[in-house]
Amino acid sequence: MFSTAIATIQKRAKKVVTTYSLVFAASLSMVPEAFSAEHNWRFVNLYSRGTAYGEVYKQFADNIETMSGGRIAVQVMYAGEGVGQTGVLGSVKSGLMTIGAPFQPMHAGEFPPGVVEVGLPGMTDDVGELNTLFHEKGWGEILTEAYGKQNLVWLEPYIQLPVYVLTKKEIKSIEDFKGLKIRAPGAYGKFLRKLGASPTSLSWSEIYTSLATGVIDGSIGSNIIDHRDGNHVEVAKYMYRLPIAGAQALPILVNKGAWNKLPKDLQAIVRSASTQHAREQMTKSRAWESTAIADMEAKGMKWSPEPSQADKDTWNATANSLWAEYAKADTYSSQLVAILQKD
Repeated sequence: MFSTAIATIQKRAKKVVTTYSLVFAASLSMVPEAFSAEHNWRFVNLYSRGTAYGEVYKQFADNIETMSGGRIAVQVMYAGEGVGQTGVLGSVKSGLMTIGAPFQPMHAGEFPPGVVEVGLPGMTDDVGELNTLFHEKGWGEILTEAYGKQNLVWLEPYIQLPVYVLTKKEIKSIEDFKGLKIRAPGAYGKFLRKLGASPTSLSWSEIYTSLATGVIDGSIGSNIIDHRDGNHVEVAKYMYRLPIAGAQALPILVNKGAWNKLPKDLQAIVRSASTQHAREQMTKSRAWESTAIADMEAKGMKWSPEPSQADKDTWNATANSLWAEYAKADTYSSQLVAILQKD
């Protein structure tokens, strides 16, 4: 009996060893595939996992991997995963991250032209006109040079939806903005300050808690879908009808050192992927906008009353007054605004 038991144990042991050998061999066979990428990139964006735009950035990363045949591997870093919202630009400049999608108003002091690039209040909301601005009227060349001075390569910009203000208190007239603490970085903040509000700069992940605890009285979103995905309507019910900016143009940036290591064919592939990403951003944004509004209205969101003509005139005049101010920020901002003023 004892010998039989030993034989059984030996048989099982042999089976286990064989199984582990097969697993180990299989894992070894996968190692070349997992580590076969010639270039391993880290891509930082501003959104949390599972959000609408977080998924769009993930698709962009997947497209780079697929289009490059696996020669470029891209690890997506979401909001709060190692780099804060104000650190995106610097992390790509330094090479800590390889590729990034910053929100330029968060880097107003670090890179002034970005505030003009994203869209000053009062700029056009026409996608065709914006594309012409970048690709035919000279903005692309200016920004390529400006970002190049920062050790960055500027790829195809993508255009997002208008910027709206969500507040805890209903705004019945522009006078109601006076004294409100509103999360609004960059030119958006300067615009609201001219209307009497007190702007502050917070990351997107801080908005909900800051609204809930009374640290702020309202917030802009990078676009209207941000308010939905951040559940902001749970703690602030009122959306002002006039957008601060009719549309936004945001860049994809690559560390110049990493870019220069790519052969020409891979550089072309990344540029092509960024062009495709820009199309997807706009197409999906438009499709999601009405759904986002309906979702928020179902949770109690209310639009402000229709502004008076006097309020509209004040709103537009305030927006236009910022252009000259931003033209003085630096040489590149001056060049960008000069092109705007020709139209």
